[in-house]
Formats: sequence, C-alpha cells, structure tokens
Amino acid sequence: MMSLSHIFLISLVACLVLTPAVRHVARRRDWVAYPVKDRWHETPTALMGGIAIYLAVAVPLFFMADFQGFWSHFLGGKTQRTAPSIEAAIWVGATFMFVLGWVDDFLRIKPHVKLIGQILAASLMAFLGFRLHWFSSLTLDTLVTLFWIVGITNAVNLIDNMDGLCSGVGMIAALYFAVLFSTGTGSGLPAALLLAGALVGFLVYNYNPASIFMGDCGSLVIGFTLAMLGIHYSEAVASAPLARLGVPVMVLMVPMLDTTLVTLIRLLSGRKASTGGRDHTSHRLVLMGFSQRHAVLFLYGVGTISGIAAVFVNASDTLSSPAVIIPLGLSVLLMGIYMAQLRVYEEEEFSMLRNHAYTPILMELTYKRQIALVVLDFCLIAFSYYLSYRLRFSDGEFSFYFDLFLHSLPAIIACKFIAFFLVGIYRGFWRFMSTDDVFIFVKASTLATVFSVVAVTYLYRFRDFSKGLFVIDWLLTTGLLLGTRGSFRIFLDSMGRKTLAGEKALIYGAGRGGEILLREIVNNKSHQINPVGFIDDDPLKTGKRLQGYPILGTSLEMERLFEQHAFGCIFVSFMASPETEAAVSSVKAFCKKHGTSLRRFSISLEEVDLDG
Repeated sequence: MMSLSHIFLISLVACLVLTPAVRHVARRRDWVAYPVKDRWHETPTALMGGIAIYLAVAVPLFFMADFQGFWSHFLGGKTQRTAPSIEAAIWVGATFMFVLGWVDDFLRIKPHVKLIGQILAASLMAFLGFRLHWFSSLTLDTLVTLFWIVGITNAVNLIDNMDGLCSGVGMIAALYFAVLFSTGTGSGLPAALLLAGALVGFLVYNYNPASIFMGDCGSLVIGFTLAMLGIHYSEAVASAPLARLGVPVMVLMVPMLDTTLVTLIRLLSGRKASTGGRDHTSHRLVLMGFSQRHAVLFLYGVGTISGIAAVFVNASDTLSSPAVIIPLGLSVLLMGIYMAQLRVYEEEEFSMLRNHAYTPILMELTYKRQIALVVLDFCLIAFSYYLSYRLRFSDGEFSFYFDLFLHSLPAIIACKFIAFFLVGIYRGFWRFMSTDDVFIFVKASTLATVFSVVAVTYLYRFRDFSKGLFVIDWLLTTGLLLGTRGSFRIFLDSMGRKTLAGEKALIYGAGRGGEILLREIVNNKSHQINPVGFIDDDPLKTGKRLQGYPILGTSLEMERLFEQHAFGCIFVSFMASPETEAAVSSVKAFCKKHGTSLRRFSISLEEVDLDG
C-alpha cells in the first residue's frame, strides 16, 4: 500500500517536471496569452499549464482507481450495479473536463456549448449514483447535485484571473478535503492528495510573476475534482446534517463568494454574467490598494480560515456548529458588502442602467440600506443569544436548555429591535461613526437587555433562566454592534488611504489643524495629494502617529526627510502668528531651495451676500 506522503510527492514531482516542458512547447508553438483590456496580465505568458496538472493527477489516479463499479453501470445489467469508487468517477469526469477545456483553449467554443458539456459530465456523475444528500427528495437532491458540480466547476474557472490564485485556492481546498477524508475510511484521500500535490508543483511556476497559465484545461479539471470531493464528503464522511451541508461550502468558500458577488453585480449592472472583466474579488482588492500578491495572499487567508472552520464543524455536533458557521457567514457577508461598494465599471456603463426595468431595485440596494442593516442585526441578535447559552452552559446542560432558548428567542429578538428603534441606531452613518455613536450603541444594547429581562420575567417568571446569561448576551450584543459598524468605518478609511495617488506632501503641524487637513485629503481624492507624514516642532511628538501617519521629525530635519521621501509639497496646517513666523520662514527658504510648493491650510467662515 503506497503511503500518503508518496501519493502527494508523486503528483508534486510530476508537475514540477512536466510544467517547464509544457511551457517550452507552448512558447515554441505560440500557445501564449497576450495582454488584452479585460485581462490582468501585462506580458505575454505561456498557456496550457493544465496539461501538466491533468497528467500529474490523472496518470497515477488511473492506476489507483477501481473501475469495476463504473463498468457495472453500463455492462452489468439492472441487478448487478455497484457504486463506482470516487477515484474512478473523478478520473472519468476530470478527463472529460480536460478535453472540453483543451478544445475551448484552442477553438474558443461558445459559452453555452461549454456549459452543455459540463452538464453532461454532471449528469454522468448523477447517473453513477453520486449525490449531495442535502434533501430527502431524490429529484430535488439530484437537481441540486447537478447545479453543485456545474457551479463549482465554473466558480473555480472564474477565479483563474490572477497569478497563482486558482492554483493556490484549489491547493488549500484539496488539502482540507484530504484532512477531512483522513478521519474516515480513507476513500477519496488519494484524489485529494494528488490534486494538492500537483497544484503545489504548478504554483511554483504560476505564482506572481507567472511564467505559465493553466487555461481552461486546468481550471475545469480542478473545479470538477473539488466539486466531486465535496459530494464525496457529504456521502461518506459527514456524520451530522449541518456538517453535510456546511463543510463543502466552507472549504470552497473563496470561489463561491467570488462567483456569487460577480454574478449578482454584473446582472444588476446590466452586464452578461458570462462577460469577462476586471471585476472579480481579486481585482477589487487591488482597487482597495493591495498589490497583486497581497490580494492573492488575502484570499489564501480567507480559504485557510474557512477551511479551519470546516474542520471544526466536521468534528462538532449540530448544536455546536452554529458557533462557527454564523460568525463565518456574517464575516463573508460583510466582506461581500465591502467589495460590492467598490466602483469598477466605467461611467458610461453605469449610464446604461437608467433605462433598465430593475434600476429602482439597484437604487434601493445602493442608497437605502436600512433593510440590510435590520437583517444583519437580526442575525447578530440571534447569534449572540445562542452563543450566550453555549458559553454559559456545558454540553450536557445545553441540550436541556436548548428548548428554552428556542421558545424565548422570538421575545428576545422583538425586545431588542424595539430598543434599537427607540434609541435610534438606524439614524446614523457608519462612515462617520464617532464617540457619540459608540455611546448610542452601548445605550441601545443596555436597554435591549433590560427589555429582554423584563420580558422573560413576565412570560416565564425567570424560571430556569440565568442572570449570567444576560450579562454575557449584553457583552456579545454590544461587541457585535460596535464591531460590525466600526468595521465599515475602518474599511472605508483604509481603502481611502490605500488608494491615494498624486503629489507626495508633508504636513507641517501635528495638531488639530493637521488632523482636519489629513481627513480632508483622505476623503477628497480630487486634491490629488498623497501625504507621507507630519513634521512638528515639538520633539516629543517625533516617532508617534496621528491618524495612522507618522510624525517624522521637526522642521529642522526637512533636508533628511526630503532625501528619504522626495515630497513635492508642504502644507502648513496652523494659523499664522508671531510665534510661528520664524519657523515658517525657514520652511519657505527650504521650498525655494528645492523648488517645492508651500501651501497654508485654513478654515474660513464667510458671510454670504443675501442681496447678491
């Protein structure tokens, strides 16, 4: 019996050797992707790396798979059919997907033709007996299984839009499936290890800056294999209903998030879902200020965290799993909302929306977010109350108190929403969240807890309830309210700073005026100013930070700072006075010497001529 490490190493070494050979042939035969407007790469790059991935996985898998059950479906008659092994099914389906992708890479077949081919492969898997087992209805479960295979295959195909993204995310997902399968009978483990090893080997050449792309003949193979591994987990490994549904989704969270986000935004923007473009999650991260590498690494991190959650859910019961699934789902939802706010499409594309029938819906989603906030708070209230029970009671006690939780939850939700409405937490703007808003949220959470205690006392005479439970619930509710609202403020502020472009500037004066000036620069990109930091004549401020920007030194150190940062402009953030005139004079001399501009920031309140 071949050891697991040997299985992984076989595909790893095979892909390490095959990929340079495929790259050499691709360059000689001009199988090259040239830069185009709607693609991200900027240099001609070899294609067909999927050939190396397929051979590294399919050749060893062919010798490991048991095809007896596969042939019995076609040659054994009605009474002699046995379920084929998952390895045999993956080999057959992946081979079909490889041929389909290879033809598409060369002939550029139409999207609907490629979709028909994917449906045929999914239908074959359903015919062989593979299902997700998410629903008791065989018809519904079969349809969902077909949608799962086709959907995941295309989702993985769509994230092949930046160097190392598809191969890295696929590798992480395959490794997590290998971990999950290692706790069961071991079925499916060889396929997961072979795919992970091949993608590690390919990532050596595909990571930024990539020297070869995999093409559809690689991404379709990866997507189909991961989809089948998810089905196999639901069939053979999952022990709890919630794990059967949640674990495959969490392992494949990155491609599912990207495809869902891109499809919804394209449809709402009047674009075809199949139209390519620079509007994927990775591209939006770059718009936020991430480099290509950091954007890819960020999505690696999302896949890793989601995979850890999947492993926890796999090892937990149905009552414990929501403690991980709900916060992960809320985090992904918030991230999706963040990404959706980024402007990707050009102005003329937005102007096309005005005559569409669903434009009012888009306007509602864009400008009236109160409904979304209410839905979010509904989830936060339910989750904090649930988690309070999990933290307050042991596993044995929780099963007893779970019925009490379910019966009292509607009353808790009603009480908290009444308190939120009375205090007015939906009247503010998250982007301008201040200390006053923090007090409002704390006040709302406190009042909500008081209402909840009064309600359970009236309805249940506080029988079987714990005082500590409501203390924990208050802490969780307050933290979640502040965390979700504050995360938007942090995100928007961070995005604004990362995307600043223009003339490098130094701000003179790290006081209140400097802080107001910095906020104006960050929030108003029309100034085309990119601050590098502050200077201040108080030496005790040197080395500290103001609104995230460093205080680099005093005005006496401008020569050194100019050599380090090459700024082209200096802003004086304080008002003119006799005490500061000498220091400003030295700054003027510096600007004359180096040809930099000098500007003074001021806030003025002017009378308006009512008769003019």
